[in-house]
Amino acid sequence: MPMTEHLSDKNLVDLAKQNFENRQKNTIPSIIVPLPSNGLVYPKSSPLHSGQVEMRYMTAYDEDILTNATYIKQGVVLDKLIKSLILNDVNLDEMIVADRDVLIIAARIHGYGNEYTVTVTDPETKSTLNRVLDLSKLEMNPFLLQADENGEFEYRINSETVVKFKFLNKTESNSISSEHALSDFLKKSIKQVNETRDAFKIEQYIRYQMKPIESKQLRTYISDNMPGIKLEAEFEGENGGTFTARFQIGSDLFWV
Repeated sequence: MPMTEHLSDKNLVDLAKQNFENRQKNTIPSIIVPLPSNGLVYPKSSPLHSGQVEMRYMTAYDEDILTNATYIKQGVVLDKLIKSLILNDVNLDEMIVADRDVLIIAARIHGYGNEYTVTVTDPETKSTLNRVLDLSKLEMNPFLLQADENGEFEYRINSETVVKFKFLNKTESNSISSEHALSDFLKKSIKQVNETRDAFKIEQYIRYQMKPIESKQLRTYISDNMPGIKLEAEFEGENGGTFTARFQIGSDLFWV
């Protein structure tokens, strides 16, 4: 048999296998997950601008991703998992951290259930308590900023200067150097100063014109308006009463 025919037959087999797998995946239930950002932080040209992502439920087969030694070593386990579950044509690397976190929590709820144990401190007794949290009842912070067509937001520095900034995605956040954390954050966040969008001129503005107090005020504004999940809930105290406390979602989210 000629080599070209052999390769052609193999390609046909691979295509048939892929088509079969796609048909099987289409039988798995899916959910529509609303994003904390409402999609406003993305350009109108992005599929993420719709403000929601469709994901299929996890299956036992997906647990191989969670135990993959290479993924664990590289720190990309959750990214690999979410990429495998997303049904929309969206790029996970373009998502801001808060939107990505919501997809992770949704995957956990529909894969292992909505109960998750967190550690909180009782303000009355000062004791550290383990309490079960209902992940399905987590609320999103209201997002009220008005974006332009590029998914950018206007902020007035002073009477002479108006900037446009964006919320950073995970890739951009991870690329910020520890030696120049504040200036790197500003360079990646600020996309326009008055009428210029020239990256070199923006860097020169940050380096030579922007005052420290102005830098701090802008960074605070971005932080205060960041889309995200409210990591705060009401818990039962040791003495039978209730209290509201903040909590953290740890790396054990999928280890149940």
